[in-house]
Amino acid sequence: MLKRFLILTLILFVSIVNVMAKNDSIVEQKKHDPKKATLYSAVLPGLGQAYNKKYWKIPIVYAGIGTIFYVATSNGNEYRNYRQAYDYKTGTNTDVSEDVISIANRYSAENLIFLRDNYRRNMELSWIIMAVWYGLNIIDATVDAHFFEYDIGDDLTLKVEPMIQTNYAYWDSGYGYGNGNGISLKLKF
Repeated sequence: MLKRFLILTLILFVSIVNVMAKNDSIVEQKKHDPKKATLYSAVLPGLGQAYNKKYWKIPIVYAGIGTIFYVATSNGNEYRNYRQAYDYKTGTNTDVSEDVISIANRYSAENLIFLRDNYRRNMELSWIIMAVWYGLNIIDATVDAHFFEYDIGDDLTLKVEPMIQTNYAYWDSGYGYGNGNGISLKLKF
């Protein structure tokens, strides 16, 4: 099921990128629209990055989604196993697999409750992290789209110089001078 979903998503993604590439070459270049990038990335993660022509970010988006999905489903499977093991240990459910019986025989009921709750918390936290990752994908596409046509130019320079500054100060014993050392940063644009 997961394989089919990933293949279907990949086919959809490639076809949309091809349509977008054809539209760019046929139609006169329009202004880059951050709203489109946001919408594309919200509909299909990574599509906003493709719209912004930041293709190198797409594997990062999907690697994050895949990793978080794997961790969430692994913790969900373990949560279900330990929940069934606790139910078997307490006699609530005796129709379980051999793996669940071996887990139930290995731990006490209190340990099973602790482990069950731990896997549940990790599963829920993983899904929350997935939502945050999804949101970051959308934010990244939006910010990139805003800066798509931004030209830095050759006039931008940052000059770093050592600095010695003479300071006039007042101490309890009287007035005096002191030198302050530092770094001066000058930005020209």
